[in-house]
Amino acid sequence: MLTLPASVRIYLARGATDLRKGFDGLYAAARDVVGEDPFTGHLFCFANRRMDTVKILVWDRSGFVLYAKRLERGTFDWPRAEGKEQSVELKRRDLFGLMEGLDLASARWRRRLDGLPMLD
Repeated sequence: MLTLPASVRIYLARGATDLRKGFDGLYAAARDVVGEDPFTGHLFCFANRRMDTVKILVWDRSGFVLYAKRLERGTFDWPRAEGKEQSVELKRRDLFGLMEGLDLASARWRRRLDGLPMLD
């Protein structure tokens, strides 16, 4: 899995995206649907209509990198498009949980026993 510094933000496009798009199409979706500049180095996440494939677009100073994950069985619990909100910002732990099958709507993060704040 990815190692992300705290400065990286994670944007998720709600609902389905046509994942036949390559770098340029997902760049345009990041700019238009998510509403952020893809050259920032932040992660832009998209899922297909069946919710069994996810693509993540990120700029790494020399070019775009495209990560993909396709499930052999089951689906991702991807947030649906609701009203005008076409995207949502996630915390790192939520993205990693989502990619491993966590239902974010019913998940509850517990407070740590040592009293230290939880990492994003």
